[in-house]
Amino acid sequence: MAKELTGKHVLLIFVVAFGTIIAVNLTLAFNAVSTFPGLEVKNSYVASQHFDERKAAQEALGWIVAGTHEAGQLRLTITGADGAPVEVAELQATLGRATHVADDLEPNLVFDGTAYVARLDIDDGNWNIRMKATAQDGTEFVQRVILDVIR
Repeated sequence: MAKELTGKHVLLIFVVAFGTIIAVNLTLAFNAVSTFPGLEVKNSYVASQHFDERKAAQEALGWIVAGTHEAGQLRLTITGADGAPVEVAELQATLGRATHVADDLEPNLVFDGTAYVARLDIDDGNWNIRMKATAQDGTEFVQRVILDVIR
């Protein structure tokens, strides 16, 4: 014999169902906010004012950048429009996960005549190299290089 569905039962079903939904949403929101790496720039409007100029100068260099990680070695290759390796005046690079900054590191990249290399052991997965290089003529080159590490 089935029990009768009363108002208390319906209220309990309603509270449990929506309570679960709200708890899951709050948990996901908290985790998203706590792992967010932060702002790219302090004021996006100000940064946008010279975007086209910086983009044109960067594209005029004709650089192609690629990153690889094999056998414990991080390799950042910068080639010019002529296909030759480029040695920059200054290079800053941060290697980190795409979703959080907890694993960020700044590898000591050294130019070996063909690419910038650093001995580095990292876990498998999706990594980003956030690089800022200065060309010999002073032109700033900023790029995020995606690095998929699979062993």
